[in-house]
Amino acid sequence: MLKIPGKKPTQPTAPVATEPAADPSGLSDSWKSIISTIAIVLAAFILALIIKGYLIQPYVVDGQSMEPTLQNSDRLLVNKVPETFAHFEGHQYVPARGSIIVFNKSGLPGYVGTKQLIKRVIGLPGERVVVKDGKITIYNTAHPHGFNPDTTTGYTITAPLTQGALDQTLGPSQLFVCGDNRDNSEDSRFFGPIDTNDVVGKLAMRIMPLGHAERF
Repeated sequence: MLKIPGKKPTQPTAPVATEPAADPSGLSDSWKSIISTIAIVLAAFILALIIKGYLIQPYVVDGQSMEPTLQNSDRLLVNKVPETFAHFEGHQYVPARGSIIVFNKSGLPGYVGTKQLIKRVIGLPGERVVVKDGKITIYNTAHPHGFNPDTTTGYTITAPLTQGALDQTLGPSQLFVCGDNRDNSEDSRFFGPIDTNDVVGKLAMRIMPLGHAERF
């Protein structure tokens, strides 16, 4: 072996066997694995609840009231983020005219409890809504002489006429909603305006059928 000048060679020491340090938790590896798995599952479940409750939620269309825009059994994704932010900030969420929204509605004839419906926003808070002579006319400060949202807002409906007869001024937190299939839709013409607090979210995307996937 090599020597370093001026230093005495050190004697080799024999290896010493030591016991592994005891785990302060007192848990075996198998129990640690089980607890870790449970924690991951719980975290995933909580995350799913947060996403569904506050961010985005899947829905399936039930009925023909939004035809031809949406068909029965279409699978949708509804965006809840704007409504969630508005709620946290302490003000109402008012979707844009022409938006398709999901909302809660109670007191429907033949239905007990609250039902979730999907319709298009036609009238906004404070506006006057008139249904007459087969069409809808909206009156507001920007349009004191009225306009037809079905021909000026950018969406398309195929119904030639909008049946009904009403003249109603919406409250500061009310929306007037209609289905695109005007001949087969129970909407604000029948159950009145809805409250902005009842809005669940805005339609973001149709994901199925795959051949008709579309963003809104």
